[in-house]
Amino acid sequence: MSAEEADRRSMEEEEETENAEKNLNLKERKVSWAKLRRVDSLNLEAGRVSMVAHHLTKMGWRTTLSLAFQSIGIVYGDIGTSPLYVYASTFPNQIKNNDDILGVLSLIIYTIVLIPMLKYVFIVLWANDNGNGGAFALYSLICRHMKVSLIPNQQPEDRDLSTYKLESPSSQLKRGQKIKQKLEDSYFARILLLLLAIMGTSMVIGDGILTPSISVLSAVSGISSSLGENAVVGITIAILVVLFSVQRFGTDKVGFSFAPIILVWFSFISGIGLYNLFKYDVGVLRAFNPKYIYDYFKRNGKQGWISLGGVFLCITGSEAMFADLGHFNVRAIQISFSCLTCPAILAAYIGQAAFLRKFPGKVANTFYDSIPDPLYWPTFVVAVAASIIASQAMISGAFSIISQALNLGCFPRVKVVHTSIKHQGQVYIPEVNYMFMIACIVVCAAFKTTEKISHAYGIAVVGDMMITTTLVSLIMLVIWKKSLWRVALFYLVFGFTEIIYFSSQLTKFTGGGYLPIVSALFLTTVMGTWHYVHKERYMFELKNKVSNEYLREVMNGSDVRRIPGIGLMYSELVQGIPPIFPHLIASVPSIHSVVVLISIKAIPVSRVAIEERFLFRQVNPREYKIFRCVVRHGYSDVLEDTAEFESQLIQNLKAFIQQEGFMLEVEGTTTEQIAMSNESEMADIPIPQGSAKEGMSKTPTSSSTRIIPNQPVSRASSDSIRSLGASATKSSTFSPPSIHGAEDEMKFIDNALEKGVVYMLAEAEVVAHPNSSILNKIVVNYAYSFLRKNFRQGQNLMAIPRNRLLKVGMTYEI
Repeated sequence: MSAEEADRRSMEEEEETENAEKNLNLKERKVSWAKLRRVDSLNLEAGRVSMVAHHLTKMGWRTTLSLAFQSIGIVYGDIGTSPLYVYASTFPNQIKNNDDILGVLSLIIYTIVLIPMLKYVFIVLWANDNGNGGAFALYSLICRHMKVSLIPNQQPEDRDLSTYKLESPSSQLKRGQKIKQKLEDSYFARILLLLLAIMGTSMVIGDGILTPSISVLSAVSGISSSLGENAVVGITIAILVVLFSVQRFGTDKVGFSFAPIILVWFSFISGIGLYNLFKYDVGVLRAFNPKYIYDYFKRNGKQGWISLGGVFLCITGSEAMFADLGHFNVRAIQISFSCLTCPAILAAYIGQAAFLRKFPGKVANTFYDSIPDPLYWPTFVVAVAASIIASQAMISGAFSIISQALNLGCFPRVKVVHTSIKHQGQVYIPEVNYMFMIACIVVCAAFKTTEKISHAYGIAVVGDMMITTTLVSLIMLVIWKKSLWRVALFYLVFGFTEIIYFSSQLTKFTGGGYLPIVSALFLTTVMGTWHYVHKERYMFELKNKVSNEYLREVMNGSDVRRIPGIGLMYSELVQGIPPIFPHLIASVPSIHSVVVLISIKAIPVSRVAIEERFLFRQVNPREYKIFRCVVRHGYSDVLEDTAEFESQLIQNLKAFIQQEGFMLEVEGTTTEQIAMSNESEMADIPIPQGSAKEGMSKTPTSSSTRIIPNQPVSRASSDSIRSLGASATKSSTFSPPSIHGAEDEMKFIDNALEKGVVYMLAEAEVVAHPNSSILNKIVVNYAYSFLRKNFRQGQNLMAIPRNRLLKVGMTYEI
């Protein structure tokens, strides 16, 4: 055989191999599509998007160092201003023994090393949810790996999100699987986890109220000797009013200027601390020996234990490192705290201790008395600026976690304004802002001194830390799959330390410690009530969703007419026809030529990529032009304005139709076969016991839902009803349009879009079922009703234009 023939035969064999591989891949592709078709899910749309993860940890060192510099101004304002009041709060009755200064300094040193450094910087920061921290971020991370959410809306395709990062526990680690199974099966455990997240959030909100009060008041107290207590309180209140008034501009407007101010502040306190150390008593460095802690407690007994409440204030603001993590990354926080913040504040406390060894009688105003005279006024100005920045950081952090709670259905509806294009986590909530301002003014006017405010301040911070320790321990056990002894070591060491501090704080309950506990209980009650009714509303719609048979009967009825345009019908359901649909048909026997059933679904992730946000299915029969759309968003996502939302929705709808057409061509299936494969679209997730079987009741029963045709909704909705009815009288009975192929179907969508888009919402009146308990009636009929009437309505949050809003009155009995 010649060389040419050998080459030719070799090329033919390669071509045959390539063709065989192509045919095999095509067959596998068809099989995979067929499997997706049979799955009752939205897997087709979820499977075709690109899975590109965007993680803040994957940054260059230049970017990381830049973020580390910026974090100085955003994260450490609170812990950095603690030297203003720690010694005064620890020794409210003067110093009785000079060696007590060494004992307290030793406590301060090892508390800073143990809690902020070891616990938060090197452990807790890694328990973030795709770069986001806080109690709700921990809760959402747990919900992703375990089915513990009280609202059963998990779907398989959500696990394909690029930010989901779900890794199933190894089958070899039976311990983690057993704990996971027990938590999923225990309703009590699921409620407890949610309450822990809510209580942790409530504690941080309380911190957002107390931080501005104590920080600004302690900074302004530097001039108390010349002006008096009342003048200091008045100046503090004036600064707080200005501070809360400028919140609407957002931290991004002055963001980069924060870091230099705090950097100057750290330079001042560390420099002054070193000056005092070498001038007065270098011997205080002996406090690095923990023996002085033992001696301190042995000498003071119960009073030493009570004084821990003041010592604990040296780490207030540690939780801000985790709560504000979304603005930066783990490495940036670790670098800035380890290299700058920690050395600076330790130098400040050591220098003050050296000063107190020489002048123990000046403990009431240690910070300002220890400043050299030439630096007094510059330090005072920087201290006030630093205290304002510390307040700004905690207020912004409180706004951020309230926004997370709102997106997860755990907070009454409020307006969330995103103040930064660069940083999605920077938000402003007007209603909450002015509530904070009033609360801060009341706290300052009532307590007047930092010592009294500190009684309340510590409980809020240590309460949040204890909840964080519990949730992170669960994550280490079930998700990280760490060994039992490591988890036990983490929980016992940090949990025991925090419980000791918490017990010390409780001794100040009557002196002001009741404030954060009462406020946390109040906020927990509000958030728990809202989430409970939110969950029950979802379950009600799930039980009373409409079957396909009923849809066919309605759409084929001679009295139902189709009018030009696109109707967007909102519902909590992620699958199935919501009960609002038959109510609309009963009120106005007309429906738009294109109907999209929209469910805005919160996913337990921080953000959902734009290309992964919309999931579509077509409700059969196809000629009815009714689509199901799930709009997925994370708790840090911004809901777009109406125009942008409509544009993205239509674009993704066309892409879905095009994909359907492509599948028809490749698979060679007919429209009828596709419709048959969509029969399972109405099925939903497993329904708990007591629910209607499969949720497939034909129509909601009259005892549980009813039309309220005369309910006053809004002028826009009544106008829409009149225009919809008028259009219906001019329309003929619906007959399926003759559409062949994806191009014709997309033209049909464009024609409907030209006629306008109408938003349809259920104006739901939620009442307790007549046979329910007295507690349920109080919660639903009074508490929830009050919250709903005094907070924003759903259409305001989604920025739906009133002239295109159609409301349908409904009553939900839960």
